[in-house]
This record gives sequence, C-alpha cells and structure tokens, in this order.
Amino acid sequence: MRRKIPESTLPKLNRSQMITPEGMESLKQELDHLWRVERTETTAKVSWAASLGDRSENADYHYNKRRLREIDRRLLYLRKCVDNFKVIEYHPHMDGTVNFGAWVEIENVEKKLKKRLRIVGYEELIGNKDYISMDSPMAQALLNKKVGDQAVVETKVAKFIWHIRSIEYQKG
Repeated sequence: MRRKIPESTLPKLNRSQMITPEGMESLKQELDHLWRVERTETTAKVSWAASLGDRSENADYHYNKRRLREIDRRLLYLRKCVDNFKVIEYHPHMDGTVNFGAWVEIENVEKKLKKRLRIVGYEELIGNKDYISMDSPMAQALLNKKVGDQAVVETKVAKFIWHIRSIEYQKG
C-alpha cells in the first residue's frame, strides 16, 4: 500500500497564476470537451465492459476505469485553473513596454540570433514553440523593458545580452 506524502512536505512551485484570454479560452474548451465528450464515452465503455461479467480479466474494463480516473484528475486540475488563474487583458498603457502577453522580437548581436517570443503563463506553453513562461529567466529579464533596451539573461552556463527590436500585443 502506498503511503500518502503530506502536502506540507511537497515542494511549492512558484508559478505565476496569470493567463492570456486565448489561453483561458483554450482551457475552457478542453474542460468542456473532456466533460461532455471523453468522459461520457469512457463512462459508457466502462458500463458496457462491466456488463460482460467477470471483471478480473476484463482488459476493456480496467483500461477504461484507469482512463476515467485520468480524465477526472485532469478535470479537477482544469477547474482549479479556471477558478484561480487571473486573465490579463491587453490595455493601451502596456504599449511600448514588455509585459505579460507581449510578442517581443529580440536579437543577440554576438551570436547573430533573432527570436520572436510571446510571454505567457506556464499552462499555455504546451504545443506553442514561440511561447515562453512568465517565470523563465528570459521573460524576467525582458519585463518592463522598452524597444532599444538590452536584456541581460544570466544562466548557469553564460550571460547573454539581447536587444529588444519590437514589442507587439494581440489586441481584441
């Protein structure tokens, strides 16, 4: 039997609880899809497999029960996210400085690299190659800078200097 680890001993993740309007919409769509489609289908499969009788050797039953638990865990997590995350909307006072939700074009002259990144919450990173977390060293170095400023990003390996070329916001 597994021993439950007290939550007080678990490490606290210092992640920002911010999300863009597009990110919140995506979470709500996933929540809705899981609840209305996937959970309904999986529940029907579990019921069908249970009706076959002996559950001890019924692979469909065991697989779908496990899948149902995964769906329920994800639903609980998504509901917490939707309830607790703060949606950060674009506001005209943000223009000209790097803030949450900004698309930033940066250049490292020494290494001859150019990048275009968007600063978002950690929940929006999956599947978005050009997005960086608000909590990342790069984002922390870029915050509150203006076009033409330099952002110094210090890592364990080296120190990188990035020049900010442009700042845009997704309006609407």
